[in-house]
Amino acid sequence: MKIAVASRSFSKNTALRTELESRFISENAPTIVYNDAGLSLSGEALVAFLAGMDHAVIALERIDEELLARSPDLRVIGKYGVGLNNIDLEACARHGVKIGWTPGVNRISVAEMTISLMIAAQRRMFESNRRILDGAWGQLSGKQLSASTVGLIGFGNVGQTVAKLLESFGATVLIHDILDFARSESLGSARQVSLQTLITESDVVSLHVPSTSDTRRMVNASFFAQMKRTAILVNTARGDIVEQLALKEALETGQIAGAAIDVFEEEPPSDLEFLRLKNLIATSHMGGSSDEAILAMGKAAIDGLFDAKLATRFMSH
Repeated sequence: MKIAVASRSFSKNTALRTELESRFISENAPTIVYNDAGLSLSGEALVAFLAGMDHAVIALERIDEELLARSPDLRVIGKYGVGLNNIDLEACARHGVKIGWTPGVNRISVAEMTISLMIAAQRRMFESNRRILDGAWGQLSGKQLSASTVGLIGFGNVGQTVAKLLESFGATVLIHDILDFARSESLGSARQVSLQTLITESDVVSLHVPSTSDTRRMVNASFFAQMKRTAILVNTARGDIVEQLALKEALETGQIAGAAIDVFEEEPPSDLEFLRLKNLIATSHMGGSSDEAILAMGKAAIDGLFDAKLATRFMSH
């Protein structure tokens, strides 16, 4: 068995390396190669890293038809993290590559980060910090989360966890999802509404949908035009759900009050003018990277190497 660990986060975690090596101790001297250089692997570099390997631990690395065609020995992928949008499942099915994947394994980490960004954005904490660093002083006002209506677009593992946390604050929670949760206990005190109702009534709009052909750039100029001018946008899901130029304009013109985003269309982002807007909080795709979540995702990826399924099993996700 030959295992390539492409994930940088997994590779630098001593506990996960020990766990992986101990799980494969019964194998006949398995070869395990880590991404010790800490490189973001893509294209030729990823092909070279996977050359001759039959198992791989993948995080955000792109697995597509071209790569699979050039990696004929690859048979099993253990997915580090919860998203599958970087893996061409149909191509994997054609090449007989199995996927080991556990949904929602980092949901608590992302949900806590989401709540933190909601509070920070509404109370203008980062703006206050910047003013102090510039030598200025003065209190800034903002809205309490407990007095807010929060709209959650997407009600999967993370969305449901965010909703439960919001209940403890006493916030009014609206949700929109393609599935009907009217008879589901997971809805709790939240109310399922149309997308338009959620956009127009929410003080905070928080995104919790995957990146698909239906969701890419769904948050655009038209979307912002329907939001309250006092509202906040929070995105801890996927960067391409939001049209970044439209968000930049909405923040610059005061179409919305602010935004807190952990993910970007381009990562790392290069538009410094956008990143320096006083009503924007920007973090570096760290929502699912708490210490606890890193271990949980790593162990799930290791389990996936043993319990992988044919990619056709995941086509519906």
